[in-house]
Amino acid sequence: MNTSKPTVARTAVRIVEVGPRDGLQNEPANLPLDAKRELIERLARAGLREIEAGAFVSPKHIPQMADSGPLLRLLRSEPERLAGVRLPVLTPNLQGYTAAVEAGADHVAVFAAASETFSQKNINCSIDESLRRFEPVLAAARAARIRVRGYLSCVVACPYEGAIAPATVAALAAELMNMGCSEISLGDTIGVGTPGTVLPMLEAVARLVPLKQLGGHFHDTYGMAVTNCYAAYEFGVRTFDASVAGLGGCPYAPGASGNVATEDLVYLFEGLGASTGVDLDALVECGSWVCAQLGRPSSSRVAASRIARRAGDAAA
Repeated sequence: MNTSKPTVARTAVRIVEVGPRDGLQNEPANLPLDAKRELIERLARAGLREIEAGAFVSPKHIPQMADSGPLLRLLRSEPERLAGVRLPVLTPNLQGYTAAVEAGADHVAVFAAASETFSQKNINCSIDESLRRFEPVLAAARAARIRVRGYLSCVVACPYEGAIAPATVAALAAELMNMGCSEISLGDTIGVGTPGTVLPMLEAVARLVPLKQLGGHFHDTYGMAVTNCYAAYEFGVRTFDASVAGLGGCPYAPGASGNVATEDLVYLFEGLGASTGVDLDALVECGSWVCAQLGRPSSSRVAASRIARRAGDAAA
């Protein structure tokens, strides 16, 4: 296997915090509006500068995101509290995009899949139909000078179809870029990837899409998310999605666990000498707080270790 990679300096790593959207939309408990606002503000105080704030989708299918409009308006009502922080939102169609812009969105995302079956299960249309659905969104965003991020799921494997060919992922990533997406987030949605499957996929995509416009989005179902992030970092990727406390999962991927925990990624990159701009102690506190609100434990190994160490120090 050819694992050659571009030469990229070990500098800053950009973390896109997806907990308030991708995380919370898959949690059984629903945070009230004020708690969502506090979560986002706590994440910002910890140093995160790009935080997914919600999704303008059908409340029938994803009720946890039903208050995305009021939440975004609330966050925009006091801009000084989130100065310098981007608040992207998911807008799968023109109706969602219009509602998001009316609520104050200036950065949106669209969502496609590299698997036909997953596309049908997730957004009730074929891959080609989903891309055509995005055309008016991208046209409107271009006219308004609003940045659009493209998510591409199942880039390693699909829960229904099995392994996905790297060439398929590369072609779809290139099409999303050509349609006007500013970057592509490559998602191992069911968390089955290893460096042995992630690197060939990245090699194929990087031949068609500039490396600086790619992001990694890894789930931790098999405990490989941090390992895959490291492999992608070594390959040259410098943007990674993560969810505080490892919140989330995927309702259309049975057995899939949450995104890689933001705490664990910050710890990884700090150890590699890469800057994230995130205060790890403040982030651990934020993860503990949101888990208390949701009545669930954190999935972050780093957070668990730090909390246990503090408890030991306090008892000593």
